Amino acid sequence: MEENQASKIHFWPIMIAIFFGNFVSVLSTTTINIAVPLLMDHFNTSLNTMQWMVTGFMLATGVTAPLAGYLGGRFSYKRLYLFALMGFTMFSLFCALAWDPTSLIVFRMLQGSCSGLIMACTMTIIFQVIPGERRPFAVSLWSLSAMVAPAIGPTFSGWLLQYASWHWLFLINIPIGIIAVILTLTLIPYYRMNIPKSFDIPGFLTVVLGSLSLLTAFSQGNSWGWTSWKTLSLILLGVVLLVLFVLRELKAEVPLLNLRVFRNRRFTAMLSIYSLVTIAMYAGTYLTPLFLQTVEGATTLKTGLILLPSSILLALLSPIVGKLYPKFGPVKLISAGILFIFIGLFMLSRLQTNISYSFIMWAMVVRNLGIGLANVPSSTASMEEIPVEWSGHATSINNWVRNVLSSLGIAVFTSLLSSRSLLHSKELISSGASNTDSIRLLSFTMGVNDVFVVGSIIVLFGFPLMFLLRKKRTVVTVQNAG
Repeated sequence: MEENQASKIHFWPIMIAIFFGNFVSVLSTTTINIAVPLLMDHFNTSLNTMQWMVTGFMLATGVTAPLAGYLGGRFSYKRLYLFALMGFTMFSLFCALAWDPTSLIVFRMLQGSCSGLIMACTMTIIFQVIPGERRPFAVSLWSLSAMVAPAIGPTFSGWLLQYASWHWLFLINIPIGIIAVILTLTLIPYYRMNIPKSFDIPGFLTVVLGSLSLLTAFSQGNSWGWTSWKTLSLILLGVVLLVLFVLRELKAEVPLLNLRVFRNRRFTAMLSIYSLVTIAMYAGTYLTPLFLQTVEGATTLKTGLILLPSSILLALLSPIVGKLYPKFGPVKLISAGILFIFIGLFMLSRLQTNISYSFIMWAMVVRNLGIGLANVPSSTASMEEIPVEWSGHATSINNWVRNVLSSLGIAVFTSLLSSRSLLHSKELISSGASNTDSIRLLSFTMGVNDVFVVGSIIVLFGFPLMFLLRKKRTVVTVQNAG
């Protein structure tokens, strides 16, 4: 982008267009979690099947994220963002028209493929267009758009499900998507930085098939058996394909993803922390509504109201943390965030049948306080030393790793919940329990607690990574592969 173009950049118009697009993308994720039990009843299907509506969406976002670097350079990030918004809006309509679990899962995955492009494009536009001194605040606004959706999503979807049908969870995306398209057309400038000469087909095939193999193995491992030949074969295939992908990208003249950005210690450490926080975050986002409705018998509206305070806190924290970042830096903010996430998840691992709603509400408040403190600093710090012309590759890698790990995390959490609930059920029966309903609710609760313990342990691995940030920065110089 030319210097005279950069001087004409208007901060708020661009951020408004980015805000609406990212908002509608995240809204579709947060509103649907609360509807999982209802959709299981509506389509008369199991949790293992309906989890694909969540994990399939997230996998698709991770699969298309690697494409953003190439497509953004080829067609410009404005045009790619516009295309993704239009596709997202169209597939929202198709989801509302779904006639069985398979059609809903397929349309959700197509919707997710557009969502992956939206998230990668919006972050890249910030780091390529917004001046450096305003980027932390711009990232906080970008995060705010992702936090406002969870703030209103559960309560709003609970109200919709209480007084309307589940179809409206998808139909509501259409007017917001249309507004985002109009704003993008009128407010975001057209620009191109470097145009790739070719498309890395082998790299794309290996990353897509490798990601799919791992997700399928982890999501079906509990029903197939973790030592079955199908599970182990898919895990092995996924690992081999992803290793081939890495080798290919390091040697390709024009790589799909320029993995040389991992030479930057700061980027690698921050991406790792961001991924750990995201995995731990989805443990609460996915399991808490499930527990409230399955065990506590809470309505969808009640569930949304219980989650509302913590979601509002998360939304309010984003711009505040963005302003605090220049003063405190990433280490202090992220360390405090990890500590609060751990405390919140540990509180959620103490659930009991008939537990008070206020306990769950406060546990989620503590957890979201930590997420708010950790999210903006980790995403901002990861990009600080990446050359502007390669920010598209860096954000694509960021989204791919984060979304694939998140989808694998949910798949593992679901399988762990199922296996631990079954184990606790057998233990209760062997101890003399006979009431079927009590056994089902108690074993499910104990299984949820086990998953939250695992989530709390996972997030603690972020602390050792902090030491990498205290060392001297290593600025990566990326060779132009084109």
